[in-house]
Amino acid sequence: MPTEKINTDNARADLLGLLGDVACTNNALRRAARRLGQLYDEALAPIGLKATQVGLLGEITRLAADDEQGGPTLQELAGRLAILMSALTHAMKPLVRDGIVELRPDASDKRTKRCVLTPKGEALFSEALVYWASANNRVEEVLGHESAAQLRGMADHVASDEFLADYNGRSVQA
Repeated sequence: MPTEKINTDNARADLLGLLGDVACTNNALRRAARRLGQLYDEALAPIGLKATQVGLLGEITRLAADDEQGGPTLQELAGRLAILMSALTHAMKPLVRDGIVELRPDASDKRTKRCVLTPKGEALFSEALVYWASANNRVEEVLGHESAAQLRGMADHVASDEFLADYNGRSVQA
C-alpha cells in the first residue's frame, strides 16, 4: 500500500475520531425539520399545498392582523421567517401565480410590496388549517405536550434576533 494512501487514511480516521465526539446541532435540527416537513407535507397533500406554503400564509395572516396597511411587506415577512429575500420571493412565486397571495404596492412607497391573501388564499388557508392541525396534534401526541413546547421554545429562541446577537457577541439594539 502506498505511503500517501496510508497517510490519507490516518488523517481521515483522525478527523472521524474527532467528529465522533462532536454533536452537530445544525445537522440534528435540519434532520428533524426535514422529517417534520415531510409529515406535514403528507398531511397537506390533499389540498395541494406544502407545509412551507401554509407557514407563509400563516405568517402573512398574523402580520396582516397587526398591520394598519393591510399586509406585511416582503422585508417584514422575510425578517419574521429568518430567510433571505431571494428565498422568500422564490417561495412566493407559486402562491402569487395560483392567485393565493397578491403583492400590492405600498401606499407610501410604490417600490415596497405588501403581501395579502386573496379570497381564494383565505379559503385555502382555512382549509389547510384543518389538515395542519391534524398533523400538529399528532406530533404533539407523539412528542408529549411538554417536550413539544420545549422544542418550539428552543427553536424560536435560536431563530430570534437575540440569539443571533449573542452568537455574534453583541447586544440587540433596542
